[in-house]
Amino acid sequence: MARAQFSAETAGGGAFVRQPNRFTGRVTPHSTSPEGGGPDDQGRWPLEAGRYRLIWCRACPWAHRARIVRGLLGLDEVISLGTVDPIRDERGWRFSLDQDGFDPVLGIGFLSEAYLATDADFTGRVTVPALVDTLTGRVVTNDYPQLTLDFSTEWRRFHKPGAPDLYPVELRPEMDALMAEIHRDVNNGVYRCGFATSQEAYDEAYTALFARLDALSERLSGQRYLMGERITEADVRLFTTLVRFDVAYHGHFKCNRQKLTEMPVLWAYARDLFQTPGFGETVDFDHIKRHYYATHEMINPTRIVPLGPDLSGWTTPHGRG
Repeated sequence: MARAQFSAETAGGGAFVRQPNRFTGRVTPHSTSPEGGGPDDQGRWPLEAGRYRLIWCRACPWAHRARIVRGLLGLDEVISLGTVDPIRDERGWRFSLDQDGFDPVLGIGFLSEAYLATDADFTGRVTVPALVDTLTGRVVTNDYPQLTLDFSTEWRRFHKPGAPDLYPVELRPEMDALMAEIHRDVNNGVYRCGFATSQEAYDEAYTALFARLDALSERLSGQRYLMGERITEADVRLFTTLVRFDVAYHGHFKCNRQKLTEMPVLWAYARDLFQTPGFGETVDFDHIKRHYYATHEMINPTRIVPLGPDLSGWTTPHGRG
């Protein structure tokens, strides 16, 4: 069997099985801890403006969704932002974009330092996004699906006036089911294609990916957004995969039945979101390409970063409203 990019996350049949999220604390107004305190006996940290720092990478779709939701809700001045380098080596995510290579708030050079400060025995893969407590330097959570939902629900008192409701109560049952399908077949599906080490595992992931994209295209052919006429968390989650599709997943991960630009409904939908305030300005195609092509040496041993594709189409009219 071919060598795996992440051997600890590769099943016997060659399928990529993403590791579970190690830290699952939550910041919530329901915490029984005092201001400045740590988590209560249920892992709930006190809700405080200015205390927590969101660590993200511009290349990572999971972290990108947290950056978008944070901005749409107006939490920029409430939760600070730290950015790691798109090039990750055996030491993991590093703060080499900052002066002297250290995060100016946390004072660390590698995100792994915060992981080990929280769990000295941690041996898994260090991931972004991570919400870090600036008082203790400990990781509150790297549970990316729950993190953005908490931004919408637990952080509501700090939302800007007129902030969108990205997780409407009445839509949650349908949204949760839809987001689970998108995660399995699309968000994680592209990785299941790219990190597969057997033909069978790749074929299965590829088939599920494009079947789901076809279903989403059909759904979006009759409405502007996934849940109707307003943007929700579901759109954010799909967008961060679509915006990386042609620059990374189509070639690097062999998701090559079609490019996004060859799927008319999804291409128009993605451009619609890209041109919506809070989306396009958070996209860094250079970081995206350099991360994927220069850090997965099992897939791209030369680490050559492609010059294409042409990105000018992202700002062309989308015709969706």
